[in-house]
Amino acid sequence: MTSARRSISILGSTGSIGTNTLDVLTHLDEADGFEVVALTGAGNIELLAEQAKAHRAKLAVTADESQYVALRDLMSGTGIEVAAGQTGLLEAASAEADMVMAAIVGTAGLGPTLAAAKRGADIALANKECLVSAGDLFISAVKAGGGRLLPVDSEHNAIFQVLEENQRHAIERVILTASGGPFRTFTREQMAGVTVETARAHPNWSMGLKISIDSASMFNKALEMIEAKHLFGLSPEQVEVIVHPQSIIHSMVGYADGSVLAQLGCPDMRHAIGYALHYPRRGKLPVERLDFAKLSRLDFEAPDETRFPALRLARLAMTRGGVQGAVLNGAKEVALEAFIAGELPFLAMAEITEAVMDELAQLPPATTMDDVFAADLEARHRAKAKLP
Repeated sequence: MTSARRSISILGSTGSIGTNTLDVLTHLDEADGFEVVALTGAGNIELLAEQAKAHRAKLAVTADESQYVALRDLMSGTGIEVAAGQTGLLEAASAEADMVMAAIVGTAGLGPTLAAAKRGADIALANKECLVSAGDLFISAVKAGGGRLLPVDSEHNAIFQVLEENQRHAIERVILTASGGPFRTFTREQMAGVTVETARAHPNWSMGLKISIDSASMFNKALEMIEAKHLFGLSPEQVEVIVHPQSIIHSMVGYADGSVLAQLGCPDMRHAIGYALHYPRRGKLPVERLDFAKLSRLDFEAPDETRFPALRLARLAMTRGGVQGAVLNGAKEVALEAFIAGELPFLAMAEITEAVMDELAQLPPATTMDDVFAADLEARHRAKAKLP
């Protein structure tokens, strides 16, 4: 790069993490600023084009190959290069940027994020599948590339902030907080009849459709449990979940001396994004400040794994190891799509996922990414066969 400023590419710039990242970039001091190298999106090419122009990106990529011509026309005369499809995503990930915000949802983000890690970029990780489906392989790729792995999920970012590197030997547990979502007080009977519209209405966070429904079913938290295991080198027994409806404490680390360190903040993804962008120091962020007098109380309760079996499935996947994370995620994604399409009841998502995990419990561990993709594909195939 010819500029002394740091540079960044954002994979998934039109989603909630991507748009929040761009918002944070506009508020950074000059000394903390980034040059935007590449932006990628999917179907919302109007927003992608607007972002690319506003932030003077060098490359704009749509994952949807059928939108290539439309995006090219929108970028005409700007000097911004255009690409599409998986090849375009890999081009964006491979472009020489110091940091890559990995915010593509689902397994579609695995290949590009891995490419960025292999070339040594710092990875601000918001894609869950990199660790859930290919944890050991991905961590090895990051280490081999020499870049830093900076978690952007609010829970893992919180742990990252309060985990004392020189005290790793004294970690007893990490405690992921969960809001409980819109169905925290629902009975199983009530949950059986919920709709997409009620499931997407998260009480605290503003997120996309799929992640909102994953939060309502606690599959989102299940994936975060598996992520935490790989990110921080934990055993399954060291990963706990506590329901905290206010979403003020974002997660905690418990140490051998009985101390528990927590990271607190108002529910706003710009906290975690900004911490990753400024790391290893802290910078100013345009976020609401906590008013403890107004808070008055913080509540906690144990999660109910009967109503939210996704948490139990995460423990099963961690205990079994191998490619069970990829199987869980692949089957869950098929079930989620079916629920969104009105083809599957809410509670059946976990039932189908567990059935597929049991069927594929004996798959051998992955030694290459092809093994991960094969397990994911087989899980999807079996999950589709179980749909009504």
